[in-house]
Amino acid sequence: MTSPLIFLDRTSRARDEVLSNAARAATGLQACGVAEGDTVALLLRNDFAFVEATQAAALIGAYCVPINWHGRAQEIGYILKDAKPKVLVAHADLLAAARDELREILSDIQVLSVPTPPELIRQFGVSAGAETPIATDRSWPDWLAEFQPWSAAPPRSRATLIYTSGTTGHPKGVKREPATPEQTKAYGELMRSVYGITPGVRVLIGGPLYHASPNACLRQAITQAELIAFQSKFEPEDTLAIIERERITHAVMVPTMFVRLMRLPEEIRRRHDVSSLRWVIHTGAPCAPEIKKALMDWWGPVIYETYGGTEVGAVMLSTPEDWLAHSGSVGRPTPGARIALYGEDGQPVGPGEIGEIYVRQDSLADFVYLNDAAKRKSVERDGLISVGDVGYLKDGRLYLCDRRSDMVISAGVNIYPAEIETALIQCPGVRDCAVFGIPDEEFGESLAAAIEAEPGSELTTDMVRAYLAERIAKYKVPRRIDFHAALPREESGKIFKRRLKDPFWKDAGRRI
Repeated sequence: MTSPLIFLDRTSRARDEVLSNAARAATGLQACGVAEGDTVALLLRNDFAFVEATQAAALIGAYCVPINWHGRAQEIGYILKDAKPKVLVAHADLLAAARDELREILSDIQVLSVPTPPELIRQFGVSAGAETPIATDRSWPDWLAEFQPWSAAPPRSRATLIYTSGTTGHPKGVKREPATPEQTKAYGELMRSVYGITPGVRVLIGGPLYHASPNACLRQAITQAELIAFQSKFEPEDTLAIIERERITHAVMVPTMFVRLMRLPEEIRRRHDVSSLRWVIHTGAPCAPEIKKALMDWWGPVIYETYGGTEVGAVMLSTPEDWLAHSGSVGRPTPGARIALYGEDGQPVGPGEIGEIYVRQDSLADFVYLNDAAKRKSVERDGLISVGDVGYLKDGRLYLCDRRSDMVISAGVNIYPAEIETALIQCPGVRDCAVFGIPDEEFGESLAAAIEAEPGSELTTDMVRAYLAERIAKYKVPRRIDFHAALPREESGKIFKRRLKDPFWKDAGRRI
């Protein structure tokens, strides 16, 4: 019996059907003029079409460019202009929302419109009529039916061309050279060591596939997993129900999901059987040690952590056993990884000293920033690559402090917001938070906190300050605290911190 891919509300398709559609799409893309090395853009939520289009691009040696669909029309337009795709595959409602502003750009791109599935219509409140492709667009299902499956041997493997989040300036497209056979083999072994994907596993991918980690897991799991379950919108109780119903063994998550899971009432948490879990990998941001320990007390020692980035892949791995013995670490180097830390003077720093993190994963082909060779050169030192993080090494393990770009310098003192956020997220009544620097005439920068409170919470700024004052140094307690009905975020829970910071810096005449 063919294994299904499960997608929301028990809707499923056989893997063979999805791969057959991918092969048809490969033939169709070639008919649209897509050649080896060209790009195909995706403006899709997690859906079968995302899997089909990704696999289709790989079959003909094209680069797949998944776009963060939460972006504003001008942000989406920037990526389309930069990547120059020959084809855009998009959910009909997402096209409808951005079509007017993107009309000129889309006139040079062949558009394939995917009918928005009923599950997504309900989850995202899609307006009536917006879910259906308009007459001038080619409908993805109808278009697929026109072609026979691709049968030629695929060219050398190309990675997905993913755009970084753009915390400063425009996002950058990370474009890799085609992998050598040796790199392809080594990368497969790396993915097995990081995600634990082997034949027969049952995988849950809860994050958006336009992110590097869920996307990498998909590409590994598509041919090996017995079952893949997707979520397009994370809901903690739904996650527990999927784990129990589908007997999930492996999952990819981010720390914000852990926080929301732990905040479920105990009677709900105990209601679901999660004993099938063997390997839950998280990435994307540091996880508060208290949250991670509480989750392992509930789920068992199954929580793995990886550190890396779109540019460098997975370079560090912390197993449950190692993390329990070295709380707060993001682990040791993965096979094929190299790491060094450098101080502000450009010189290597010793164990325990804070420095900028430079790494390389030799199983990955080298990359360029699309259309920005100077930026690519600026992030390399001694053959290693920085993704902008700061941390320190101790006993061969890496500990993170924060993003270099998020570091706040107040009165000459370096402050790392991640440390404050780790404390703040545990404050009763705080649903989510972000800490960042804002202009200050006296100190250069001062700290601000944006808080989304739990519904019904009576949390006040004085309560927040009192909570933090018991846990962190006084100078790290934010001087400004604002409450928001909702913080700007992706479905994974990752906050668009730049959208919170920009209004403060808009008229400051400086960025630091």
